[in-house]
Amino acid sequence: AAIPEGLATVVTVVLSIGVTNMSRRHAVIRRLTAVETLGCTQVICSDKTGTLTQNKMTVVRCAGAAGELNGQDRDALLSAAALCTSVEGGEKLLGDPTETAIVAAVSDWERLQKQRVKAAEVPFTAERRRMTVVLRTEGGYRVITKGAPEAILPRCTYVLLNGKNVTLTPEMRAALSAKNRDMANDALRVLAAAEKRTEACPETDDAAESGLCFLGLIGLEDPPRPEAAEAVSECKRAGIRPVMITGDQPATASAIAGRLGIENKAVMTGAELESLSDDALLQTVQTCSVYARVSPAHKMRIIKAFRRLKLVTAMTGDGVNDAPALKAADIGCAMGKNGTEVAKNAADMVLTDDNFATIVSAVREGRTVYGNIRKTIHFLMSCNIGEILVVLVSFLLRTPTPLLPAQLLWVNLVTDSLPALALGSDPPQGDVMRRPPTARDSSAFSNGLGFAMAAEGMMIGALALLAFTVGRVFFDADPMQPAVGRTMAFAVLSLSQLVHSYNMRSTGPVLGRGMFKNRGLNISFLICSALMAGVVVFPQAAALFGSVPLTLTQWGIVAILALLPLPICEMQKRILSRTAKVKNMTSGVKKRVIFNK
Repeated sequence: AAIPEGLATVVTVVLSIGVTNMSRRHAVIRRLTAVETLGCTQVICSDKTGTLTQNKMTVVRCAGAAGELNGQDRDALLSAAALCTSVEGGEKLLGDPTETAIVAAVSDWERLQKQRVKAAEVPFTAERRRMTVVLRTEGGYRVITKGAPEAILPRCTYVLLNGKNVTLTPEMRAALSAKNRDMANDALRVLAAAEKRTEACPETDDAAESGLCFLGLIGLEDPPRPEAAEAVSECKRAGIRPVMITGDQPATASAIAGRLGIENKAVMTGAELESLSDDALLQTVQTCSVYARVSPAHKMRIIKAFRRLKLVTAMTGDGVNDAPALKAADIGCAMGKNGTEVAKNAADMVLTDDNFATIVSAVREGRTVYGNIRKTIHFLMSCNIGEILVVLVSFLLRTPTPLLPAQLLWVNLVTDSLPALALGSDPPQGDVMRRPPTARDSSAFSNGLGFAMAAEGMMIGALALLAFTVGRVFFDADPMQPAVGRTMAFAVLSLSQLVHSYNMRSTGPVLGRGMFKNRGLNISFLICSALMAGVVVFPQAAALFGSVPLTLTQWGIVAILALLPLPICEMQKRILSRTAKVKNMTSGVKKRVIFNK
């Protein structure tokens, strides 16, 4: 009776319930233990595109050295950028969302596709930040480069102006850089395109990407997800710090972060991050929440810094190169739609909708699961302590045995099964996302839970002993053969535990506050109470368990004693709640006094 043998099974079932609930909310858990870790999450490092934003790119602006582009220069810019893509298909375009948005902006894609005869291609990488294609033409070769403006502009010698290639002056460079900043500050993803024509195919990347003619800047809009701002706000209320990590330029990242409510006073670029030592980065990650122009290697350094600070961190990723960071994070979150199989296999959780809000929902479920496991442990341990004390005290006082072995086993069977499982599936409390994260290394008995278990166990044991004494003294003909007293103790011990299960639903008062909202707990209470009454009422069962029928008066005493855990715990919770409020008020007054001084 002293061993909560059902605890391991109940915990596994609770974790499985959590996994099922998360899968319904587009979060597929690949490792069962990740459910509990999610409840302890303190930092969420998220990509921007597709996770915080809708990943629905649209070309909204085109600009050149003389200002906004229209007509011939705009068509030349978009046509060249469309040729420098890997997009396939006609009416249904297949490829990267950024590239398909550029292709969708041109009016003659079918004609351009016929011109896209590639002689060579240098793909985009996070380090190069540009893509280059060499196309065969009738008169030779056409080199087109597309990518980050700061990676394209230094390689240009000319600029397209009113359909002509003119020398790119320092003033024009400054104007283009300023236009790039303006577009980025408007939360646009900005790409640049440049080209040149040669008679021979360039032999090296440097030869291909030098002496280019700058065609212009393309501003693409990717609006934030409607639910992302609320999810970020919910993170903050829950004490979780959202961090944005993106390959976009700093101004774009800062603008999107500002719209979503992510702290954007400081933005660190990948180049700046590389210049920092590990100790300096350790200080930086404590204040910086937006990282721009980063590579997968930078993600790995950021994760390691958070791990050194002992902060439970979730990290999103989709590419092959993101796999090491996903593996190193406490919770690796791979993208289900656009993620690679390598990233999914390295992750603990796969987001089938690539949505930041799904991570927050998973954290909420993880906290609920963690809380339900603590409720189950609290319930089982306090009840078992009560059973131990009933037997131990009677042994020390040398009184007749208050419970027979069969009765103890029946109490365990009735109270450690259905009520424990019902508590494990308890719906989330209203304040589950308004509490700070649980420390990862915190004990299951922390925050006074161990003391509460002992105190409540003594209460349950005392009530059972009181029932035994009343029955033995007032109702049994022979106090040394306490059949009635033993039956009353048997009934009170089991029924008081069933009543006590309702106290476990919240650390605060439960009367009048959704006490009966857990339908499973209500059903388990009725079933287990009927089973308990059955072994007393039915003669065959009573003979098996050594109990005797009780009179109406005796049942009344049993009912009163069995219900006492509810008002006793309720009173204790209300006293502790008022004490906590007084402490908070006193603490607030002291802080204001110090501030005023």
